[in-house]
Amino acid sequence: MRYKLAAFADEASPNIDEQIKAMKENVISLLEIRGVDGQNIADISIEKAKEVRSKLSEAGLSCWSLGSPFGKISLADDFEKHLDSFKHGVELCEVLGTKHIRLFSFYGSEGRFDDVAERLGRFLEAAKGSGVILCHENEKGIYGDIASRCLEIQKSFPEIKAIFDPANFIQSGQDTKEAWEMLSPYVEYMHIKDALPDGSVVPAGKGAGNLPFLLSKYKGEVLTIEPHLTVFQGLEKLEGQEKSKVGEYAYPDSFSAFKAASDALKELIK
Repeated sequence: MRYKLAAFADEASPNIDEQIKAMKENVISLLEIRGVDGQNIADISIEKAKEVRSKLSEAGLSCWSLGSPFGKISLADDFEKHLDSFKHGVELCEVLGTKHIRLFSFYGSEGRFDDVAERLGRFLEAAKGSGVILCHENEKGIYGDIASRCLEIQKSFPEIKAIFDPANFIQSGQDTKEAWEMLSPYVEYMHIKDALPDGSVVPAGKGAGNLPFLLSKYKGEVLTIEPHLTVFQGLEKLEGQEKSKVGEYAYPDSFSAFKAASDALKELIK
């Protein structure tokens, strides 16, 4: 397999020990860390981060990216407080041993690129000198929800890389092949999540996300599995203003859903 697989293992369990178990059972070596023992990654302490890194290291695993919520607020919200949290997130990256941090481009931002750009610029300034790569994820409801606005961000901020999430584009009414043609030069890595035209999340390759095409074009190394196949603890908080629809692929427990998502990707890239 030419790819290295990462995962949002908090979809298997909120507990870090159980997350590690799910990753090992599914032969996934990298964690895109988002939820830890009931806390959002942005809220954990430096001491907790050291504990997590130690556990991952003992299991032969490592952290690929900080799956942060930064930029997943409204332009009307308190940005100064949010920026302080971001600075803590940059410190967490060093402790956890990752050079990537995902971020978003704000709710309530349609037609307000100057305001979005000002905040993204301040994220970049805060991370300057840290070696951390800021990665913008396309997400429904934020400024960068469709390809043209993602491209505007990428051209304005060449230091920021792109995370390509097919399901999020489908849920925003964006054709993924068109999006790929526009954004592929900027893509740092992909989130593996697929969706039907109605927005329902389904296993990779079962939806309208054109996953086989995208994987045939993708020249990167890391793919992050993001199941969203069943409601898991904290989903109502993670999705911001618009929640994902849960599709017809439902599973008896989160471990089963996590395995199904992993198996679907492995089948596509076999």
